[in-house]
Amino acid sequence: MPDRRVVYLTFDDGSIPEVTPAILDVLKQYNVKATFFVVGENIEKYAHIYARVVEEGHRVGNHTYHHVKGSKCSLDEYLREVEACEEAIRIQNSGFRSQNSDVRDQKSEVRLFRPPYGKMTGRQKRAILERGYKIVLWDVLTHDYNAHYSPEKMLSIVQRYTRDGSIINFHDSVKSGQRTIEVLPKVIEWLQEEGYQIEVL
Repeated sequence: MPDRRVVYLTFDDGSIPEVTPAILDVLKQYNVKATFFVVGENIEKYAHIYARVVEEGHRVGNHTYHHVKGSKCSLDEYLREVEACEEAIRIQNSGFRSQNSDVRDQKSEVRLFRPPYGKMTGRQKRAILERGYKIVLWDVLTHDYNAHYSPEKMLSIVQRYTRDGSIINFHDSVKSGQRTIEVLPKVIEWLQEEGYQIEVL
């Protein structure tokens, strides 16, 4: 059996008009699917952009409704944030599926959750797992949100730390902006040259 190595590209905080469409253009150019951890209020503000994410076959996961920090929320507040984001996803996806049979049936898949900032309390984690979510973090952080990290430095991080099964963390946010758009083609090309298959979670 041939050696098959898989990695996963993930994007947090979207979907927004300033960055997400350009990321989608790059992914489409390279015929690559990714996983987007979306913020509920952005789904509602920019439904047409979220629609494109889903319609182009990418997977979505829950990233809370307002991108809240777990340490700043009570358990009840945090769960309300998760539920509100899930409801926004459900409402939007139900409309897409009725219009387009090619849309991924995300309802039949395990629901994904990524805590903003990659952190939450133990009680929050247990409660989310009890509600049937799979919590997804990452092992390769590109630091694309940090203005001190150039696209070249971000690429070097990916090259140094990526291995079979790696989950690579990007952002489709205003902070990451042009740096993410600039480095993404280089990352994809390097991964493909190294023989990695890029898949959704």
